[in-house]
Amino acid sequence: MQFKKTLISCAAMAMVLGTGVFAAGTIDIQSASADTSAKKIALSNNYAGNSWRQAMLKSWEKVTGQAVSDGIVAEASAFTTSENQVTEQAAQIQNLILQGYDAIVVNAASPDALNGAVKQACDAGIVVVSFDGIVTEPCAWRIAVDFKQMGAIQLDYLAGRIPDGGNLLEIRGLAGVFVDDEIHAGIEEGVAKHSQFKIVGSVHGDWAQEVAQKAVAGILPSLPEVKAVVTQGGDGYGAAQAFKAAGRPTPLIIMGNRQDELAWWKEQKDANGYETMSVSIAPGVSTLAFWVAQQILDGQEVPKDLVVPFLQINQADLETSLETTEKGGVANVEYSLDDAKAVIAGE
Repeated sequence: MQFKKTLISCAAMAMVLGTGVFAAGTIDIQSASADTSAKKIALSNNYAGNSWRQAMLKSWEKVTGQAVSDGIVAEASAFTTSENQVTEQAAQIQNLILQGYDAIVVNAASPDALNGAVKQACDAGIVVVSFDGIVTEPCAWRIAVDFKQMGAIQLDYLAGRIPDGGNLLEIRGLAGVFVDDEIHAGIEEGVAKHSQFKIVGSVHGDWAQEVAQKAVAGILPSLPEVKAVVTQGGDGYGAAQAFKAAGRPTPLIIMGNRQDELAWWKEQKDANGYETMSVSIAPGVSTLAFWVAQQILDGQEVPKDLVVPFLQINQADLETSLETTEKGGVANVEYSLDDAKAVIAGE
C-alpha cells in the first residue's frame, strides 16, 4: 500500500480518507495471531489538557475498542496522570506492572526520567512502546516524529513568504517536555539558517489555545512589530485572538492542525487572501503504537526505532482538510493493522 505517500500528502490523505482518518472499520481477526487474544495492553499517558491529547485518547479508544471486540487482544485500557509529573507517571507504570499488563504504550513526560520504571517493566517481561514523548531506555521501542524538522520547516516556509525577514514571536509548548525542546531546537536552527529573522519574544502556550492567547496578550505590549509567529500546535488561533484584541496587525501565524485554527484560517483566506501553513503530528499515532505493541507480542520482528512523518496542511489543502476535521478536533490519521505492518516494514 502507498502508506507513506498517503500520510505525507494531506491533500491526498483527505481524498482517500473521506472522514479524516485511515481507518479501519472491522479488523479481520485472521490478520492477527490468536496468540495475542489473551494479552492486555495499557496506555500510560502523562497529560490530557489540550485538544490534541483528547483526540489522541479518542483515537486510542476507537481503534483499540474494535480490536478488543474482534478478540485480537483482551484489554487495551488508557491511564492518564492528573498532572504532568514524572514521579506520578513512574508510579503509574509501576502499578501497571503489578496489574499484569503484557505491554505498556507510553506517551512520556520525560525522555530519560522514566527510564527506571521502563526498565522495571522490561525486566518483568513487559513490552514497552513509547510514542510522541519517547523514552531513551534501550529496552523500549520508540515511534518518533522528527520534531526538530517540524520546527525547522516553519522557517523555510517563512523564508519563501517573507524573503526580507523580520521579527518573530515564538510560542512554545509544555515546558520540560521532550517535544517542546525538539521543536524549539528546530526553530532555533531555522533562524540560524535564515538569519534575516529574529526571535524577539517567546512564551509557553502549553499547546492550548486559551493558555497561548493569555501568554501572547501578556507579552505583546513589550514587543516591536511582529512579522510572523512560529508555533508548536494548539496555539495559532489563540495567538490570532491576542493580536486582534491588542489592535495590532495580524502577522503570518503558523497553524497546528486544530479545527479552530483551520476554521479561522479559512475565514481570513476568504476575507482577505490570508496565507499560511499548518503542521503537527497526527493524534492517531497512539493507534500505531498500539498495533506495534500487538505485533511485538505476536512475535514479529520490529525495529526498536520507527519514524512517522508529521502531517502538513498547505494553502491548497485547507478546505478539504477542514471538511474532514471534526469541530473541536484535530486533523488526524488513525492506523490500521496493515498500516502498522507497512511502517514496521519500512514501506
